[in-house]
Amino acid sequence: MPRLSEVLTALDALWPRSLAEQWDAVGTVCGDPDAGISRVLFAVDPVQEVADEAIRTGADLLVTHHPLYLRGTTTVAADTFKGRVVHSLIKNDVALHVAHTNADRADPGVSDALAGALGLRVVGPLVPDPEDPHGRRGLGRICEPAHPMTLAEFTALAAERLPATAQGIRATGDPEALLARIAVSGGSGDSLFDDVRAAGVDAFLTADLRHHPASEAAQRPGAPALIDAAHWATEWPWCELAATQLDAVSERHGWGLRTFVSATVTDPWTAHAASAPSVTHESSGAPN
Repeated sequence: MPRLSEVLTALDALWPRSLAEQWDAVGTVCGDPDAGISRVLFAVDPVQEVADEAIRTGADLLVTHHPLYLRGTTTVAADTFKGRVVHSLIKNDVALHVAHTNADRADPGVSDALAGALGLRVVGPLVPDPEDPHGRRGLGRICEPAHPMTLAEFTALAAERLPATAQGIRATGDPEALLARIAVSGGSGDSLFDDVRAAGVDAFLTADLRHHPASEAAQRPGAPALIDAAHWATEWPWCELAATQLDAVSERHGWGLRTFVSATVTDPWTAHAASAPSVTHESSGAPN
């Protein structure tokens, strides 16, 4: 059985902390370096439901994509929801480790997993890491489908392949437009619009698209179609990839680790009601 310090060395080799953005908070949040590790749970969010799942499944280590304390803190008191997570984990000897933007930039990383879930072939990074001599690391990925498909077909495919959420999948553009090159980026991606346009792709799938950036991007001549999925749904496939990567490390070292991927849906939106354009409401001047 490996010690936590040995497993953390392996995780840092897969997703080097040096790749993280300066504002990010990656690495180990809690855990005894000398503790033995036999079970590892991967999840997107370090929320209480996931901490409870880690405890319930007997995990010694919880690896999440999102940080618990992104902006720092002055307390881990159990009367705060984040402090309660820390108390729950420490009381049950569960370590917590975070791989966030370092996993986004890694090769393979979050967007590779997203592309794989959608059946796309990765051509290269959308925003290459200038320090990578092989040109494989960076933010987002430029991809190609097995054959060109319409925006409507690709939107339906994304809804089928990605984990179900209340939001579902939204798209802007001509539903019949053919897509031969598609950019993807797990998580919030509207800051990458300039890179998407420069890449000359037919569509961009990401999450958290805001009204004004999306509206302005769609109005540009020759603009690529935009596909907006739920943030959690675009990053969850990484958990499966990450578990597979650690399995390979464990097999090489003879560690005998058991890895699990959280099935807990931690997307914050829990309900969705589609509007009915054919119905009018006399009491409101707002369009349907």
